[in-house]
Amino acid sequence: VQLQASGGGLVQAGGSLRLSCANSGRTFYTMAWFRQAPGKEREFVAAVRWNDNRMYADSVQGRFTISRDNAKNTVYLQMNSLKPEDTAVYYCAGDNAWTMQPSRYDSWGQGTLVTVSS
Repeated sequence: VQLQASGGGLVQAGGSLRLSCANSGRTFYTMAWFRQAPGKEREFVAAVRWNDNRMYADSVQGRFTISRDNAKNTVYLQMNSLKPEDTAVYYCAGDNAWTMQPSRYDSWGQGTLVTVSS
C-alpha cells in the first residue's frame, strides 16, 4: 500500500480533526483529498502541489487547510468548523496532474471515515 490515510473519527459539529496521508512510495507532484458520502459521488476537497500551491473546494474554503511535509512524504488535512454535511469517507490521492478530477489520479489511499454529529 503506497498511500495510507488516518485520523478519521467521530466529532461534534463545530469541532476539528486532522487527517494524515503517509506516502511510502514515489513522490507525487500533487497530493489531494477527496471525500465520498453515502449515495454520492466522490468529490474533490483540496489539493497541494509540490511547490505548496493549494486549491480547495468552495464548500471547505476557509475551514479546511491542506499541507504537506515533503521530508516525511506526508500530506495533512486540517478540518475546522466541521459540519454534519462533511460526513464522508475521506481519501487521499496522488498524481502529477494538477486537477480536481478524481479520474485523473492514479494512486489512492484506503479511506478514513469522518462522522460529524449535529
